[in-house]
Amino acid sequence: MNYKKLVFVLLFLLLLPNLADAQCAMCRAVLESEEGMTTAKGINDGIMYLMAIPYILVGVLFYFVYRKMKSSKS
Repeated sequence: MNYKKLVFVLLFLLLLPNLADAQCAMCRAVLESEEGMTTAKGINDGIMYLMAIPYILVGVLFYFVYRKMKSSKS
């Protein structure tokens, strides 16, 4: 049972880049065909938000860990 699950996960991870690349080509085609470039700006803003969220969450986590360690020392 565990072996089948591992094979499934590995197969999924091997196919994931191909699926992502296909979506990337579709976005590129839509963005290049638009005149006003408002969709491109929106996509770029969305990417920036998606990139920032994990860093913010890790920063908040480290802040709480730091605060907890500081309060346990005193």
